[in-house]
Amino acid sequence: MASYVFYGWWDWRFLSLIAFSSCVDYFVGIQLNKTNLKRRRKLLLLLSVFINLGFLGFFKYYNFFAENFEVAFTFFGYAIESSRLNIILPVGISFYTFQTMSYTIDIYKRKLEPTKDAISFFAFVSFFPQLVAGPIERATNLLPQFYKQRIFNSEKAIHGFLIICWGLFMKVVIADNLAFYVNTIFNDVHSFQGFPLVWATFFFTFQIYCDFAGYSYIAIGTAKLFGFDLMTNFRQPYLSTSFTGFWNRWHISLSSWFRDYVYIPLGGNRNGKINTNKNILITFLLSGLWHGANWTFVIWGATHGFLNIISRKLGNPKNLKLLRMAMVFIVTMFTWAIFRANSVSDLGYIISNFYKIDSSGLIGLSTITKYDFMQLLIFIFVLFIADVFISRFEKKDLILSRFNYVLITSILLVSIYLFGSFEKQEFIYFQF
Repeated sequence: MASYVFYGWWDWRFLSLIAFSSCVDYFVGIQLNKTNLKRRRKLLLLLSVFINLGFLGFFKYYNFFAENFEVAFTFFGYAIESSRLNIILPVGISFYTFQTMSYTIDIYKRKLEPTKDAISFFAFVSFFPQLVAGPIERATNLLPQFYKQRIFNSEKAIHGFLIICWGLFMKVVIADNLAFYVNTIFNDVHSFQGFPLVWATFFFTFQIYCDFAGYSYIAIGTAKLFGFDLMTNFRQPYLSTSFTGFWNRWHISLSSWFRDYVYIPLGGNRNGKINTNKNILITFLLSGLWHGANWTFVIWGATHGFLNIISRKLGNPKNLKLLRMAMVFIVTMFTWAIFRANSVSDLGYIISNFYKIDSSGLIGLSTITKYDFMQLLIFIFVLFIADVFISRFEKKDLILSRFNYVLITSILLVSIYLFGSFEKQEFIYFQF
């Protein structure tokens, strides 16, 4: 009930969507378990997929496809007018749709037994910490945790509070301070050339990381306060030495979802190199489209698809690690310009003007002071040191004394108070 109040506080009318999707998948799951008839099982699965993707497609992509359908006919000499709808995109629909779909798909594949506990299932779909921006949880991990009696665990809560503080630091100190410079440049790209565009792309690379990973940390930490363990969603992605490695570290819950429910069902790497490359490209194109109804996201997805195909061919040699890390970071940074561009025309301008120099100088002082610019670089340096430190404990638990927990959380809270930007700044992934 609390999760429904949390979601309904934004717009109570959209509660009907999440409730209806939950009802459909709850009953589909039960019916899938009752029959062994292939045809009936496929029809039940298609019912779940059709309803869930139908809602997502209508609210997120109707106007996009209507507009492009109109453009396509105009290209061939036929003038048609398609209707546009003034549709509000429900917050979190891309996340909870994939979450509830994975439940029925796993039951269909007989990887999961359906639950008859309706309250637990509805709570699993609407669990408030990760409802609006992930991580996209699997029923195999999160759902069984609702069956257990809730017993407060002080150690888990202390650890959770530290994770929340780190997430808040990433969001309000790093991401939101970077946002001012990034938004100023990208929302008026035609007024800038050269270095300001490069710096804005560099800063957006860290803004989107700190914004999205920050939310994930806050969600994971909040869940721990209630005794729940959510999956890791980021694992220091900018320390990757290959593009396949990057996607094993970035938005892990989404990339693993597309791997398990799109790439592998398409055939994965089982039918030769050509089919493997085709499956990779399709998966990344769909991943790009998942992010939004804009051709820039499709181009971004296709670019990462080709980069992953190239990365697979090159392999991941152990030598020259720092050089490969730098190369992956630089290329990934420039792909974020595709992601952040407001339109294809803006993207074309950005690409053609990256290397031009004009009166705005090295950093575009008309948009930011030297002091603020240096402060942003210091924030990024702190993040880099923290990621390197955390990565050293990637495969082992970092055990801290209570004194160290208090010390670190105190430093983070003071830093948030002193350097945080508290102007209204939504999480970037709320728009998806």
